[in-house]
Amino acid sequence: MTRRGKFITLEGGEGVGKSTNLTAIETLLRSRGVDVCVSREPGGTALGEAIRELLLSPGDSSPLPKAELLLVFAARAQHIDAVIEPALAAGQWVLCDRFTDATYAYQGYARELPLEMIAALEQLVQGQLRPDLTVLLDLPPTVGLERAAQRAQLDRFEQETQTFFDCVRRGYLARAQAEPQRWLIVDAAQSLPQVQADVARKLGEWMALHGF
Repeated sequence: MTRRGKFITLEGGEGVGKSTNLTAIETLLRSRGVDVCVSREPGGTALGEAIRELLLSPGDSSPLPKAELLLVFAARAQHIDAVIEPALAAGQWVLCDRFTDATYAYQGYARELPLEMIAALEQLVQGQLRPDLTVLLDLPPTVGLERAAQRAQLDRFEQETQTFFDCVRRGYLARAQAEPQRWLIVDAAQSLPQVQADVARKLGEWMALHGF
């Protein structure tokens, strides 16, 4: 019988370096003989990527907060059924750039939608599926927004105010405080080599603790 894979998510606000560190985590896992499926949210499927485009594109027809929330979970439902669950069942480890903790942080704490509403959708769409481990790249929003501003074009979320991202950060830290055994918090204000060294060390300790 195939041993079910592990589900690892990477979270953080804008400009924290998720893409670079996602690649570093994938490399580390593969070096330890782990078969990894890498994905992202919103996205991961053709439908999910189309929804991602709707959510991130700046413009005058931005969805209302509740519509935004439902779009996020529509993409997630497709992603879980088509990618995440099949990979986990096949014994792969799924490494995902953002998941439902981002929904609590962005749509809950920052958009101020009821957390109970998000929890109800989480249960409806995910059932018992939850990440085994979440790595949070924590960074003051002032620094993250400065980094994001160096990009060619900001997406709809990156154009939000610092107050919005203060709420996002507060949401992430509240989630981590409520469930500390699932979270690894890394100071993303350090240099990239230091961040990657911290991620590698903490992830290695977590794997050793769980017999991997």
